[in-house]
Amino acid sequence: MDIDRFFKTVLSQNAEELRKYFQKNAVIKWHCTNEFFTLDEYIRANCEYPGNWDCKVERIEEIGDLIITVTKVFSMDSYISVHATSFLRMEDGKIASMDEYWGDDGEAPKWRLDMEIGKRIR
Repeated sequence: MDIDRFFKTVLSQNAEELRKYFQKNAVIKWHCTNEFFTLDEYIRANCEYPGNWDCKVERIEEIGDLIITVTKVFSMDSYISVHATSFLRMEDGKIASMDEYWGDDGEAPKWRLDMEIGKRIR
């Protein structure tokens, strides 16, 4: 599967094209917000999300039928930036299940900055 194209399809909010990546009975879990979606619900959540978005896939690992990705997702106005870690279990070349963990990008908390430990990654 072309991971870059998959995420670009998610962010382009093209429901018809997005559906082609999934098994009909696929399940999607967003663990950070404790949500479970059917494929139709997932497509609706993504395609009705406000704003214009882009992404950069930063890492891809494949283990058997599992594809693990780390993707930076950001609003086109650069106001919002988040990272998603996704676990895609594949069946017959399509996503059968997807578990995602989303986190906001930002500065280290003050208490840790006050400790004067760690360095910026980039």
